[in-house]
Amino acid sequence: MAPHPAPLAERLRPNSLDQLVGQQHLTGKGSILRTAIELGKPPSMILWGPPGTGKTTIANIIAHTLNSPFYTLSAISSGVKEVRDVIEEAKLKENVILFIDEIHRFNKGQQDALLGAVEKGIITLIGATTENPSFEVNSALLSRCQVYVLKPLDENDLILVLQSAIARDKTFQGKQIELKETEALINISGGDARKLLNLLELVVDSAKGKKITVTDQLVMDTAQQRIALYDKKGEQHYDIISAFIKSMRGSDPNAAVYWLARMIEAGEDLKFIARRMLILASEDIGNANPNALLLANATFEAVNKIGYPESRIILSQCATYLASSAKSNASNEAIAEALQMVRRTGDLPVPLHIRNAPTRLMKEMDYGKGYQYSHNYEKNFSPQEYLPDEISGHVFYEPGKNAREEEMRKHLKNLWEGKYIY
Repeated sequence: MAPHPAPLAERLRPNSLDQLVGQQHLTGKGSILRTAIELGKPPSMILWGPPGTGKTTIANIIAHTLNSPFYTLSAISSGVKEVRDVIEEAKLKENVILFIDEIHRFNKGQQDALLGAVEKGIITLIGATTENPSFEVNSALLSRCQVYVLKPLDENDLILVLQSAIARDKTFQGKQIELKETEALINISGGDARKLLNLLELVVDSAKGKKITVTDQLVMDTAQQRIALYDKKGEQHYDIISAFIKSMRGSDPNAAVYWLARMIEAGEDLKFIARRMLILASEDIGNANPNALLLANATFEAVNKIGYPESRIILSQCATYLASSAKSNASNEAIAEALQMVRRTGDLPVPLHIRNAPTRLMKEMDYGKGYQYSHNYEKNFSPQEYLPDEISGHVFYEPGKNAREEEMRKHLKNLWEGKYIY
């Protein structure tokens, strides 16, 4: 029996920087990382970015380019013993590269086991993480590594990945594959090139005949029948965290606690769950219920102090509270619109009357002149101008339609009647 071929994403994994799609800021001509690789002196590093953006691929390319001994450990299944075993073997070799996937899952003891070997140059460490390393990698190890941030692949990158796969993969030869529509492929894969390629392979393998037209409907039908669910290795944890977040956003505490249980049972990092709830409390609840952010922050702190299994109760309390809370994305929409305005209008001048005036020259230039100190006025309010003239009167924050923000709207309307339309 012929051996089962490796998944498409593995078969097509690039072995040179020129074959890598995306991340040109790191691997393009003249970039810092590419230059270090070409000089044969890559530093120990942490590659931080979303799943499927090339972290493992870059590690493989570095090892292949330098012809270095290459060891791989997964933080999910490896401990201090496995780390020390690799370090002992590395002492007998030169230019050893140790790649640790999901390094943010290593605890302090496991990370400390790497310190000496990295510092002495026994290994070149390449850690991959989807989490902010300043939170999840201890400072001693982080100070010995360069942190490189990988950007999400955009739609053009992902289409290029698909086209390259159809042109290059041997198992696709003899088939006429037309990419008529790509939206479903890209949406379901969530920007993850690995998932994208494996989904494409699934669609092609499921289609009958040699002439295959890839449409959104074909992709959706195939995905609903064949895509794997979350398993205990956590390989689909981004799908489950998405369901968890959307359940809380959708005000369904029953679904939220179910997906929470799925993650806990699968061994998901509890701080990862707590951090996502902290984001949701501001992004999707905001001023509709400011206590949500306080509870989510307290949950994150508590989970850091209290281990499993007790922390599951704290997570459940927070998840059901957030799901049951009034919702508003008004703060998120406000900063998004304000950022767009800044990019569109550039550095508009600060009105003179609200500028800081720490020196005599600045005072002579009328910095701060005419500023009205709010607390000197009735209701602690003065209707002076705070925006640049060019965008005076523009409303960025539009309070949501919930009881708390309707009160805020009424208050702002009374204060700013005639200036801001609330």
